[in-house]
Amino acid sequence: MNALSLFKTRALAGPQDGDAASPRCAPAWRAPLVMLALGLAACLLLPDQLGLLTRIFIMGLFVLSLDLVVGIAGLAHLGHAAMFGVGAYAAGVFALRVMPDPLVGLAVGVLAGAVLAAATGAFLLRYQGFTFLMLTVAVAQMVLSLAHKARDWTGGDDGLSGYVMGPLLGQFQFDLEGRLAAFYALAVLVVCFYAARRLVDSPFGMAVRGIHENRARMAALGTPVYRRLWGMYAAAGALAGAAGALSAQTTAVVGLDSLSFSLSAEALVMLILGGAGRLSGALVGAAVFLVLHHTAASINPYHWLFVVGGLLMLVVLVSPAKAVAWLRNRWGGRA
Repeated sequence: MNALSLFKTRALAGPQDGDAASPRCAPAWRAPLVMLALGLAACLLLPDQLGLLTRIFIMGLFVLSLDLVVGIAGLAHLGHAAMFGVGAYAAGVFALRVMPDPLVGLAVGVLAGAVLAAATGAFLLRYQGFTFLMLTVAVAQMVLSLAHKARDWTGGDDGLSGYVMGPLLGQFQFDLEGRLAAFYALAVLVVCFYAARRLVDSPFGMAVRGIHENRARMAALGTPVYRRLWGMYAAAGALAGAAGALSAQTTAVVGLDSLSFSLSAEALVMLILGGAGRLSGALVGAAVFLVLHHTAASINPYHWLFVVGGLLMLVVLVSPAKAVAWLRNRWGGRA
């Protein structure tokens, strides 16, 4: 059943188990709980790799926000780093000039990402296809240029630094080993993943999926296409801002690379590696990419992209469905 049929079925039948309007949300909690268990196990079993794990959690959240735009809404996007960088700078400036509370700073980053996405999306979403793609790149470059010029606030080429985060919940101080940072990033990722899952499984999310599959048909059914896409774009900006705020708080520095085109391109590669449109694929892709980066770069720091490029070609040429079918045909009989 495609998204259009599922949307109409749910609209006629009312709230179902696991929907946003349903009081029973156990199915929606299943994947976040599995993610939480895996994340905690990784943190406990790999205490020497807490920095890498924290980076995986943050980038997983960033790629998750991109999946809402690319995989769910079907919008080609190459400027998503703008929301990430704005969230990072907002959290860093807030910690430096106002107060260093992590949770309040996280809320500021979420708000900054959502506001930027809502403001730019009001203009960008009037266009489609290649025009929309190029405009997203242009917006990201404009934000990067503004951050470069505003040296008094962003530090320019030197980056924003000199702030120290306060204790989490007023009790837990960030340690040099990065233990609290890893658990903090994991907790935020799990909460945001649950929120994204509920959003995508709601009638609103089903409508956005329907727009992805057939925009003209959804418009003919009376769906406000522009407003649905605008709402999803703003939600994705909020999650990207949360990822940027986490990056600023856990590393205590924000650089212009957080707004760079390369970050947007890497996030898109991670999404393709994991599979777009499934939310969990964003987390898998981020983990695979960063682990490959860490391992291959330690072996050969000059040609590690060759490994990532080869894996990307394999994923594009051989779909996951074909790979699963091949494994079943080869090993199913033996099992």
